[in-house]
Amino acid sequence: MNRIFSGVQPTGNLHLGNYLGAIRNWVALQSSFDCIFCIVDLHAITVPQDPAQLRLQTREVTAAYIAAGIDPERCIIFNQSMVSAHSELSWLLSCLTPLGWLNRMTQFKEKAGKQRDNAGLGLYAYPVLMAADILAYKATHVPVGEDQKQHLELARDIAGAFNRRYGVEFFPLPEPQIFGAATRVMSLRDGSKKMSKSDTSDYSRINMTDDADTVALKIRKARTDPLPMPETPEELETRPEAANLLGIYAALTDVTVDAARARFAGQNFSSFKEELAEVSVAVLGKIGGEMRRLVADPGYIDRVLRGGAERARAIAEPHLREVQDIIGLLRP
Repeated sequence: MNRIFSGVQPTGNLHLGNYLGAIRNWVALQSSFDCIFCIVDLHAITVPQDPAQLRLQTREVTAAYIAAGIDPERCIIFNQSMVSAHSELSWLLSCLTPLGWLNRMTQFKEKAGKQRDNAGLGLYAYPVLMAADILAYKATHVPVGEDQKQHLELARDIAGAFNRRYGVEFFPLPEPQIFGAATRVMSLRDGSKKMSKSDTSDYSRINMTDDADTVALKIRKARTDPLPMPETPEELETRPEAANLLGIYAALTDVTVDAARARFAGQNFSSFKEELAEVSVAVLGKIGGEMRRLVADPGYIDRVLRGGAERARAIAEPHLREVQDIIGLLRP
């Protein structure tokens, strides 16, 4: 069976964009793939983190996975730092990764900004660790958003470079899986900006932990323009707030954006928002309640993570030993 690997950083509140763009799609993959879902806490510490918050948020992401429908019995769920093969393989792969490849990574430039000389090595080498995350399990497919496609391409380049250098066909070249509607959910207050965990506006994003009343309120307060719902695809392209809300509706109801637009074309936004609020509450209200219940039981969360880490190590460590043997590292 083909193998999926993907992960989420435990940094701040998970929101609707995380659910629609990633986690919801992962739930559907469980029946057709061998699935490994990670909480990538080593990636999180490429920027400063509060230790207590990092532990709390690691458990919260785990709760989100389970509440959304990922079954810890069928899938492997663990936090990255519990499996040392990730760090060990990252070093081995970094030794054959040209600086030129890393210099092309746009995320480092965006995150470091004008402080590039003060940025940590971890932030710069982050894509090599991501490659190690994937290749440690010989994953064949990786669900990615548009902002991670470049890093997956680098992982493929690194896998190919290893295979060529040592004359082996050891690592598969992982294929991207990019899903359809609402893979990019924008801010509810500004349709030109991506919904973000760092946005400080109370009404800009719907958190996965929000209760039903809060979800409905945020939908009703979402920014719109005074015009009726767009009647043509061309009109929709010029109205980002309308496009965002229709994209959310389409994803939650499993219809195309064009079908959603056609259904509500010419109507006022107030009636559309009421229906969108009802749909959102039906999905996210249930997830939020289950997340809060799971987070209140950290012992259960920790047992899931320990069990997942044991299963992950059983796959990753033999692969790491094979890599060491191929390279020529002596292991008496």
